[in-house]
Amino acid sequence: MSAASHSEQPAKGAETRLFIAWAVSVIATLGSLYLSEIKGFLPCDLCWFQRIFMYPLTILLGIAYFKDDVGIAKYVLPLSFIGGGISLYHVTIQRIFSATGNAVACGKVPCYTDYLNWFGFITIPLLALIAFIIIIVMLWGIGKTSKRSA
Repeated sequence: MSAASHSEQPAKGAETRLFIAWAVSVIATLGSLYLSEIKGFLPCDLCWFQRIFMYPLTILLGIAYFKDDVGIAKYVLPLSFIGGGISLYHVTIQRIFSATGNAVACGKVPCYTDYLNWFGFITIPLLALIAFIIIIVMLWGIGKTSKRSA
């Protein structure tokens, strides 16, 4: 294998990390659609913003996975960080501010609404935050890794 063809190959493990990031985005997207369209849970405004940042990841990461394009990370990471930041803010509102009675309402559905509460702490915004974190971890340095292997 020549050096030129080796530099075009994704780094070892990059393909798996890209697949995991894509799978997480698909699960998060389908989960949010299930909760709103089938279970009938109305999303608050912050949930909508999280969806705005998650849904494109499903398409972008899917295309990148099937094309072995690890360069997608530089476009997807900003979306993931912003979406994760919104999720973190939402978790904070839901867990900290609602406990003190200082929660804000952000639209027709209050942001502290707790449709889902598994084990007393796993909520929809926390699941979104976990999804964004997994995507960030899977993609962090993925493009740089392939350049170093050249």
